[in-house]
Amino acid sequence: MRIGEVIGTVTLNRHHPALEGARWCLAVPLSHENLRGDMAHRAEPIVVYDDRGAGPGCRIAISEGVEAAMPFHPDLKPIDAYNTAILDHCDVT
Repeated sequence: MRIGEVIGTVTLNRHHPALEGARWCLAVPLSHENLRGDMAHRAEPIVVYDDRGAGPGCRIAISEGVEAAMPFHPDLKPIDAYNTAILDHCDVT
C-alpha cells in the first residue's frame, strides 16, 4: 500500500461492463521525501478506482495489483489501483 495525493479526476468514454458507474481519480504516489515536504521529484500519476469520494488535494491510501480487486471479491473487477482510505492526518518521522 502506498500514500498518494489526488490531483484530478478521470472520465472514460468506454469501460468494462463490471465498472459501470465507477469513479476514477488521478493520483501521484508520494515517496518518504515527498511526505516530509520535498516535492521537487514526484512520481508519475496513476489512475485509481475511487468509491470513497476523494477530491483534488486529498491524501489517500492506494492498494495496487491483486489487492486492489479484493474489496469486490467474489465479483471480478479489472482494476490495478484502489483508493483504500482518505487520510485525515499523516505523521512522518
